[in-house]
Amino acid sequence: MSAFQGMPAGEFHFTDITYSKKDWVATVTINRLQAHNAYSTKALVEMTRAFQDASWDDGVAVVVLTGAGDQAFCTGGDVKEYATEYTRRPRDYWKWMGLFTQCHDLLRNIGKPVIARINGIVAGGGNEFNLACDLAVMAEHAYIRQVGTRVGSVAAGGATQWLPITVGDRRAREILFLCEEIDAARCLDWGLVNRVVPSLRSRSGEFLRPAGVAGVKQALKEGAVVDLGPLDAEVKDLCGKLVEKFSECTRYTKQQVNFWKDLAWHQTIGHARDWLSVHYTSWEPNEGMNAFVEKRPPDYVGLRRRAAEGGSSEFPWGPYMRKCPACDAKLLPEGFAFCGACGTPLGKA
Repeated sequence: MSAFQGMPAGEFHFTDITYSKKDWVATVTINRLQAHNAYSTKALVEMTRAFQDASWDDGVAVVVLTGAGDQAFCTGGDVKEYATEYTRRPRDYWKWMGLFTQCHDLLRNIGKPVIARINGIVAGGGNEFNLACDLAVMAEHAYIRQVGTRVGSVAAGGATQWLPITVGDRRAREILFLCEEIDAARCLDWGLVNRVVPSLRSRSGEFLRPAGVAGVKQALKEGAVVDLGPLDAEVKDLCGKLVEKFSECTRYTKQQVNFWKDLAWHQTIGHARDWLSVHYTSWEPNEGMNAFVEKRPPDYVGLRRRAAEGGSSEFPWGPYMRKCPACDAKLLPEGFAFCGACGTPLGKA
């Protein structure tokens, strides 16, 4: 008996994902509906285990990655987790990034074609998982957007590396700088996905062809319902075609076409891991992620104005420069009027 065998999918008892295997296809589903299928730390651990199992299982020819429900494929990392954990302990983000990298490395090197079944919103790190897949089929009501510069982060977990390869340099910069919603038709035109299928039915039952993200939102507001039948049929069709190919030839073809992705990834991901961990000590991620959690706009211009006026845009109360003349406490923020340890007035900085 080989040491490298898959296990029955039901033996894993996952909670943040679901995992199934049938007819040569392994399906990994991010199952966090309450968080729009944002991946938690636990979800990353479970995805990694599922990818390893699918890689070893000779009864698996194709892997499908998707999200639960019909609202979201994946909306990236759990920003609430980031805001409560990693802005408090930035060193733990470095550890988390190691787990994230391991998950992506297993997915890219799984040895089998992977299809992104895009059943809803793709945001932030969700698009990085989409880009890591080999093929993508998108429901027409879905859209893709990056969010890094909106929430105080940088999309350096795959997006900055792979978007220029996938859509070209100028389009990649537009996606990463502006963080705007990209509707399904444009995603297909730009090469972010391979196929787009209808997914919205009117009250009378016919499929609608809404124009852009605004058209989708209006159709849903007017009572249209999401039907993922065409998405499942298209994914099944692709899987069937991939099963009817030689496994070793497919595996090595994947390895060859991964060259540019791997080159960009390995040249930058270690640097990104360290920089992002250090960045969590600054004001931008605190403001951006807490604004997201609090459902308010981030104060982008406020931080810019502080810097332009000679203040600190890195620390809310200024750099840690002051010393208390009474208790000798050091590294007090420059903007403090009183000592945080003993309460002594500090006077003007």
